[in-house]
Amino acid sequence: MSFVSDKVSNLPPYLFSEFQKKKKELQADGVDVIDLGIGAPDLPTPDFIVDRLAEESKIPANHRYSTYSGAKEFKEAVAHFYKKQYDVDLDPETEVLAVIGSKEGIANLMHATINPGDTVLIPDPGYPVYGTAVHLAGGKSTALPLDDANGYVPLYDYVDQESINQAKLMLLNYPGNPTAATISYDTFLKAIAFSRENQMLLVHDAAYDMITFNGYKAPSVMQIPDAKECAVEFGSLSKSFNMTGWRIGYLVGNKEVINALAAFKSNIDSSQFLPIQKAAAAALRSDFSEVQKHNTVYQQRMEKLYKAFEKLGIKADKPNGTIFLWAKVPDGFTSMSFANKLLHEAGVIVTPGNAFGSRGEGYFRVALTVTTERLDDVIDRMSQLNLKEVTS
Repeated sequence: MSFVSDKVSNLPPYLFSEFQKKKKELQADGVDVIDLGIGAPDLPTPDFIVDRLAEESKIPANHRYSTYSGAKEFKEAVAHFYKKQYDVDLDPETEVLAVIGSKEGIANLMHATINPGDTVLIPDPGYPVYGTAVHLAGGKSTALPLDDANGYVPLYDYVDQESINQAKLMLLNYPGNPTAATISYDTFLKAIAFSRENQMLLVHDAAYDMITFNGYKAPSVMQIPDAKECAVEFGSLSKSFNMTGWRIGYLVGNKEVINALAAFKSNIDSSQFLPIQKAAAAALRSDFSEVQKHNTVYQQRMEKLYKAFEKLGIKADKPNGTIFLWAKVPDGFTSMSFANKLLHEAGVIVTPGNAFGSRGEGYFRVALTVTTERLDDVIDRMSQLNLKEVTS
């Protein structure tokens, strides 16, 4: 007799966990492993945010439950951010919802919006949690193809019409994980038109919206006229303000969807710790100078690794955002065989592209989350490898 549900038993293996297991085994053998696998920022949370948390934590009233939809101060700060960053007006009470990080929000949104058997279009390659969230909610995932030749914009014509007709929801993510792809306003214009035409909800994951380089500014799907009729957008402070462990984010947009997720979450959690919400509000109302400092660091790391890859004959597109570099594996390798070679022969962890969907095969993702000195070590180790030797 099993005490585990079928939905958990049938979960696909989380490849990131597998590599972390291998990492521990190598470290136990004395190997100095450099982890460029998981996208967890190594830079500290800005002092002014930590200071605000400390101040708010000393106030006894803040030790009580938050309102289920989030603290008024936090929701008003999200609305302020959207007006400042995108010139978009949001009603903090009906069009903004606090979530315990966008990963939690996305998983719970599936339960709040789809029924068992409903189809969801998810980007391929894309963040693995999308497919897992759909699975746990009893839905069916259909790949929405993306490719390098087309700048990783959605290839709607590659999806069969039956799947489109059955789809209730579509997920997008720009700047993209794992591809680091950045898009223009026009991509969202087409996405909203596609969603309206096919009567589906568009869910945009904007986790990397503030991490941009070279003068690029990421658009918001909320900037499209009447986007709130068929779209919502997740935002997170995890990457922009290096607050991954704080677990704070938000959902904005369509009132019906906001209300549905709020109702679902009210039966699951009691929102985030109030001092965290208030510290996050301070972050969203800041001048973003700390964000820019961190972006400069990420860009310097990206430039260093990009140039090194060029010398090694590894092809990559130079990104205008995110904390990732998405590159092609050398000829003769699969994504997994190349990742295993780097791990076992160089002590370097990267994420094989096939972890992000079938269209990720032939690529690997590097997280720019170690110091430039450690990147020098990575480059030195990779330079000593025979990248023309095929391993399985």
